[in-house]
Amino acid sequence: MKNFKNLVRAFACVSVLVLAASCADKAVINGSLEGAPESQVIVKLLNVNRYEVLDTLTTDKSGNFSYKLQVKEGQPEFVYLFYGDTKIASLLLEKGDKVNVNADTTGRFIAEGSEETGKLISVEKDYADFSASFLALSDRYDSVDPESDAAREIKREMGAEYVKYYRKSLKYVMSNPYSMTVIPVFFQYVSPTLPVFSQETDAIYFSNICDSLQTVYPESRYVKSLRAEADRRMNILEIGAKIRSSEALDFPDLDLPNVNGEKVKLSSVDSKVVLLHFWTASDAAQKMFNLDVLKPIYETYHSRGLEIYQVAIDVDKASWARSVKDQKLGWINVCDGYGTASPVIGLYNLGTLPVSFVISDGKILNEKISNEASLRALLNKLL
Repeated sequence: MKNFKNLVRAFACVSVLVLAASCADKAVINGSLEGAPESQVIVKLLNVNRYEVLDTLTTDKSGNFSYKLQVKEGQPEFVYLFYGDTKIASLLLEKGDKVNVNADTTGRFIAEGSEETGKLISVEKDYADFSASFLALSDRYDSVDPESDAAREIKREMGAEYVKYYRKSLKYVMSNPYSMTVIPVFFQYVSPTLPVFSQETDAIYFSNICDSLQTVYPESRYVKSLRAEADRRMNILEIGAKIRSSEALDFPDLDLPNVNGEKVKLSSVDSKVVLLHFWTASDAAQKMFNLDVLKPIYETYHSRGLEIYQVAIDVDKASWARSVKDQKLGWINVCDGYGTASPVIGLYNLGTLPVSFVISDGKILNEKISNEASLRALLNKLL
């Protein structure tokens, strides 16, 4: 009998621990919706760039409601409450948060119990104030002659308003590098086609802040989305930098890693003629092209002043490097590992692969290369 009682106690303790662990993976919202007894409150989750309905609640006779949702460790969630089409609360919830929300049906609300939610509310208010001010100026501009002095003054005011808000937003994200609230700030828009962070160099802020967030929230879907946007912007920044740096050259310069991880600049190749060849190691036909066409050409013309700078548009760098070594390709082989996201695609306006360009005496030639015969004819002329 004593053993049975001990077993019951042990089972009860385990049950309590399991229940506690289960509750610990949740966040709790206790709310009150003024003037809306026995009404529906819709709970929505921000799934990166779209709302996803989690549940529909019904307030009691006093307008009160309660809701629990699962929030994993290190993966805070952006949660929004709606009354019909009106957003009545914005919340950023972490595991274990207990938030009290007092709202009305017009969208005014107060939320307590979450520091991150407080920050989110603050940045949303700042954005709403800026948007209202900018929209008012835009309406004034539309009401006057666009060639008038009044229009020019309004445009000046609009520019000043934007610069003021941009600087305020930048100060916020730089002061809060470990707060998830910087993510919605990064994705704000002045107009449907103009992001607040619209400058090319903003890519650096995106990347640096993302690096900080990843140290705290490496598994967060929002941080992963920010990383994708940061990488996209960094690629654009890199393209711009290369275009500007290539103004003294007659071709966009490349500086990519070879199979040993050492970067090789296209402009550093000291040969009379350079065959710039873009390909992918994932295509068997293009690998055969290396053996059937490029190797014989290299063997014939390398001693006469030809070098090949071959760029692989691949993601799987290990497979690419293995192909280079297995085929014993003796010329310069490079790959950045970005695949179709590589900035070199934009630099050289690549539509299909393989593609070849001939650089002679520092200039890309306009001669069309359609096959091996036309390439040999051109090399015979140049070398």
